[in-house]
Amino acid sequence: MNVYYPDKEIILTTFLSRIPTILGIKLRSLIYQSLFKRMGNSVYIQEGANFFGTSCIEIGEIVHILKGVNIDARGMNNNIYIKDGVVLYEGVNIKALNATNICIGENTLISNNVCIIGQENIKIGRDCFIGDHSGIFTSHHVFSDMNMNTTTYNSVIKKGIIIGDDCWFGHGVTVLNGVTIGKGSVICPNSIVTEDIPPYSKVSGTPAKVIESRQKYQLKFSDN
Repeated sequence: MNVYYPDKEIILTTFLSRIPTILGIKLRSLIYQSLFKRMGNSVYIQEGANFFGTSCIEIGEIVHILKGVNIDARGMNNNIYIKDGVVLYEGVNIKALNATNICIGENTLISNNVCIIGQENIKIGRDCFIGDHSGIFTSHHVFSDMNMNTTTYNSVIKKGIIIGDDCWFGHGVTVLNGVTIGKGSVICPNSIVTEDIPPYSKVSGTPAKVIESRQKYQLKFSDN
C-alpha cells in the first residue's frame, strides 16, 4: 500500500521548483532521483514544476517537464507513469485520486494547460498529441434529488478512460468518464467525447460523433 508522507517532500520540491532553470537542472535531477519511485536519464525539469506524492511517480528516459506543470499522486494506492520521450508543456495538471493509475505512453506530447484528473484509471497511448486546454476526467456526480443544494450530490460514478496509440486531440477537447478512444483517432477542437470512439475515426461535436473513418488512409499507408 502506497502512503503519502508530505513534510520532507514538500520542503524539497518547493525549494527545487524555485531554482532558476539555468542553475537548477542538474540539482533537480540529482535530488529527484532520490524522491521519485523511478527516474530515467536525460530528464529535463524546468523551474516552477511541482510534484506531490513523488514516491508514487515514475518518469522514463528523455522526458521534458516545463514550468507550471503539477503532478500530484497523493493519496493511497496511486501511481503515475510518465513514459520515455513524453513532453509536458506549461501548465499541465495531472492528479490521481485514491486507488488510481495514470499512464502516459511513450513519445506523447501533452500541450499547454491540459488537465488530467483520475478518480479511476487513465491510460494514454504512445505517440499521441493532446491539444491546449483539453481535459480528461474519470468521474461525474449524480444528482438524483433535484431538491438538493447544488453543492451536494448523491453519488459519484467512476470509470476509467483509455486513449489508444497515435491519437490527436485539437484545442479544448474534453473526454469524459468511461470512454475508450480507438487507435489513430482524430478529435476535432472543442469536442466533448462522451462515448466510445472506434479506431481510426475523425470525430467532432458536443457530444462528439464520428464524421469520417480514417481506416482507408491507414490501409493505404500500410500498403506503402
